[in-house]
Amino acid sequence: MNIVEVMVNGAVIGTGATLFMDAVAVGKQHLAGIASLDYRLVGRWLGHMCQGRFSHRSIAAASPTRYEQLIGWGFHYLTGMVFATLLVASAGSAWLARPTLLPALLTGLISVAAPWLLMQPAWGMGMAGARTPKPWVVRQKSLTTHLTFGLGLYITARLLAACG
Repeated sequence: MNIVEVMVNGAVIGTGATLFMDAVAVGKQHLAGIASLDYRLVGRWLGHMCQGRFSHRSIAAASPTRYEQLIGWGFHYLTGMVFATLLVASAGSAWLARPTLLPALLTGLISVAAPWLLMQPAWGMGMAGARTPKPWVVRQKSLTTHLTFGLGLYITARLLAACG
């Protein structure tokens, strides 16, 4: 499999997996009142990075930045594509032809490192939400969301294999 095939498959699978993750988040919001991450805050964080500020006492209290919602949602989908591309590159064409659940779930599990080790500390929440009022709730929500992304990787890859 060449680099273009890896990237195209990664983009398609990552987009599908991220859509699946977002659909589950909408369902959780409507059925159980469980709020999802406000991706506007991701855009705010990135906007402040362009101004040389990488960490905050509270990202929610930081001043809004231009186009933060668009930037946040775009980065959210781009991140999904990057993790899917890493999965496709490491698992190879055999996995694409016959996707299995374990590599997809492991990718989802690995992806939780991004919020726990990078975003949450930079947003004033501490590593893995340690500075939040309920750190284990924050950790559980992140883990569940990223395992849902992993399930979305598997489902999307299965659909792609069935169509190809």
